[in-house]
Amino acid sequence: MALIPSQVLRVAILLSYFSILCHYKALDMPAHHTYGGSWKFLTFIDLVIQAVFFGLCVLIDVSCLLTKGGDSREQERQLRKLIGLRDWMMAVLAFPIGAFVVFTFWSLYLFDRELVYPRLLDNFIPQWLNHGMHTTVLPFIIIEMRTTNHRYPSRSWGLAAVCFFGAGYVLWTCWVHQVTGVWVYPVLERFTPLARGVFFSAMMAVICVIYTLGDILNSYIWDQQHTAKVKGE
Repeated sequence: MALIPSQVLRVAILLSYFSILCHYKALDMPAHHTYGGSWKFLTFIDLVIQAVFFGLCVLIDVSCLLTKGGDSREQERQLRKLIGLRDWMMAVLAFPIGAFVVFTFWSLYLFDRELVYPRLLDNFIPQWLNHGMHTTVLPFIIIEMRTTNHRYPSRSWGLAAVCFFGAGYVLWTCWVHQVTGVWVYPVLERFTPLARGVFFSAMMAVICVIYTLGDILNSYIWDQQHTAKVKGE
């Protein structure tokens, strides 16, 4: 039996994301007052995705509790739709985008923090908030994967959806540059147009690899548990 019920963990994680988002939006940063506001940063978009995802998880937990013992087919049908949406969000958005943000941020940070998180930001963002945005996202989503079996879509459809999101964000980034003349991330300023295209392509490849790893990890976790359960019977 789990030390902490998964339902309690989801509520705690959801509340932590609410806290992080509220503190982040309360920051008086110049970038928040320019074109696109917080929405031009993938980190902020990811925080919203994670909050919506865990909010959906909590809604499903509450719905299961309220409908337990009932025999309404309509309620069961609506609940299955919510579960299907939850699983799709986990596979296509929550895990790949969350893991991508953590991986790329800390890779660039360790190489040269000025490329992605200039020291100037230390005057605005406390360390705990930085880790809330760029570190704890990954263990939170792995905890969810470990406690709940999520049904992934077919590999081709899943990769297509991830690539669609990635391409949409690249176009949004280019549009912000077109309007303001400034790239969202300092690292993009250092590239030639050709190198920038290669960089975007490489990042798309990385997020596709992360999606595939998430699919494999989810299958491994739950296939192993199923095998252990069968052996125990």
